[in-house]
Amino acid sequence: MNTYTKRYSYMIPAVFAGVLLLSGCNKFLDESNPSNYTIDRYFTRAEHAQASIDAIYGPLRDIPGGGFGGAAWTMTEFATGLASTDLGQAVNSYYVKDLKNTAENGYGTSYWRAYYAGIANANLSLEKIPGITMDETLKKRLMGEAYFLRAWYYFTLVRLFGHIPLLTKPILSTEDPEFKPKQANPEDVYKQVVEDLKTAEAAGLPWTSKEGRVSLGAVKSLLANVYLTMAGYPLQKGKEYYSLAAGKAEEVINSGQFKLFASYNDLHDPAKKNIDENIFMIQYKTGVIPGNWQDLIIPYNKGISAYSAETGGIYATPDFVKSFEPGDYRTAEKQFFFTEYTDEKDRKKNVALGGYFIYKLLDSVAQVSSANSDLNYGIIRYADVLLTYAEASNEGAGPSTKAYEAVNAIRTRAKLAPLAGLSQDAFREAIWRERWFELCYENKTWFDMVRTRKVFNVGTRKFDDFVGHKFSYGPVLTERELLFPIPSTDVLNNTNLQQNKGY
Repeated sequence: MNTYTKRYSYMIPAVFAGVLLLSGCNKFLDESNPSNYTIDRYFTRAEHAQASIDAIYGPLRDIPGGGFGGAAWTMTEFATGLASTDLGQAVNSYYVKDLKNTAENGYGTSYWRAYYAGIANANLSLEKIPGITMDETLKKRLMGEAYFLRAWYYFTLVRLFGHIPLLTKPILSTEDPEFKPKQANPEDVYKQVVEDLKTAEAAGLPWTSKEGRVSLGAVKSLLANVYLTMAGYPLQKGKEYYSLAAGKAEEVINSGQFKLFASYNDLHDPAKKNIDENIFMIQYKTGVIPGNWQDLIIPYNKGISAYSAETGGIYATPDFVKSFEPGDYRTAEKQFFFTEYTDEKDRKKNVALGGYFIYKLLDSVAQVSSANSDLNYGIIRYADVLLTYAEASNEGAGPSTKAYEAVNAIRTRAKLAPLAGLSQDAFREAIWRERWFELCYENKTWFDMVRTRKVFNVGTRKFDDFVGHKFSYGPVLTERELLFPIPSTDVLNNTNLQQNKGY
């Protein structure tokens, strides 16, 4: 029983893993305890529906956390060649950073296991909630949240790993034919993602949610990103899908529900959770479930933090920060980056840090006092929507007034001159650069590299082909790096899985 759970629990709804363990051992009992929940007895009330939906959100939190062992969220950052680390024991970071990755990398395993657990919970909720007698409007909304979250998990997994299992029904037994599933064609996974998001779009969700639940704004924003990705590699669906992406992004813009923050400090201000620019976030709360990535982004052993661990787990390469346009306010001290901080023992004294650390993710209050962060972790923000619209609309008809307005809103905040008078090709690269700078260290850049097959060269400030691009510190990208390896334990345990090329 323990082996079964360890190897394949990512296929079983995590909310009921314990229940299944109990029910699997009932041959040792003379009678069952009616107080024990089983899946068949659980889904009977509206409260059960709500609790099962809440369980789908849970695996989102498995990725941002980190400490001395590193963190899964850094995987796609080290894969860009724009991140450094001083955390010697976090070997997974170095394997990715130096393009020597293997299928034993724990970061990829974390994504695979956590997100399939989320998918399993979503599948269970989507099968069982329709049978509950409850308010139909609430039922439809809750299922809309489940469809969105399943779409998010699959969209991430298919981009990371390519050919992956596509499961849309719960798997509750080793006898289920899908217990060891085969891999699906990526296009089929994308079709399911779009179908799920369209269903969520029609579920009656509010445009925004101050509580951090899935909103209509989040659904339309993600759908725009999905269409943008499908327009590029690997599917290469082209203009039709660029048009779809532009249309969905424009709906978000025209809704008037979202706006850019006036200050970059608002990006990491707990008081600004789930409003304005923050369209969808992973929820944390100090003293309950605090944000768990702070010790990873603190410079290594500089004595500046209330946290006991200062790991230096990830920070920006100097070459990248210096590649920003001259005068870009995002590179000013304590905007996107910081190079000095106050001494933990004497806050009137500054300590030089010797590098460019990621201020846009830093909880200042937690660093100087509580060591218990109240920050949320952002997944979708309005700046991304604006840049998606600008890029996608340009692919259809070249630069338009509205496309210039979208990108220039971001440049204005960065105290840069507005773009004007560019050709379609020049505008495309200008938008790509803006994405590289504005969305850095937010798990966006590597996905842009893969869908465009282009990489920003920090030396020339132009774009190289993905294959053959040389990182500023030496390694050269090959075709292998267009995907991450499927975790080796899953390939060994499921003979229907084939490993990605080169791993």
